Amino acid sequence: MDTLRRLPALRVLGQLPVPVVAVTEEGTVLYANDAMAEMLGLSRDQLQAMNFRDVFETPLESDSAVAELQRHANTLVKLSHADGPVIRAVMSRSALQRADDDIALVTFQDLTEQLWLQGR
Repeated sequence: MDTLRRLPALRVLGQLPVPVVAVTEEGTVLYANDAMAEMLGLSRDQLQAMNFRDVFETPLESDSAVAELQRHANTLVKLSHADGPVIRAVMSRSALQRADDDIALVTFQDLTEQLWLQGR
């Protein structure tokens, strides 16, 4: 969280209407904005007390959550909603791109309703 606290944009992230989450190598949720928590049907505190693997339904192939989030960047992923349904969303690339970054900071665009209306 120290890395995120040093980011001058942290307060801005909290105000974005776009779901944003920061995750460590181990999958610990360091930060989630209100839009992310709302998309998953959780409070921010509940989400930040979880491991991201608990809500990330897309199969992971390695122990590194950061590597897996990078691998699935710009693709349709599946997330668990607290009430049970699967959320389908496009996940961005991590905003943190240095080789030594041990945190992924990603955004999501929820496409669940749109895909449902299209019959997919």
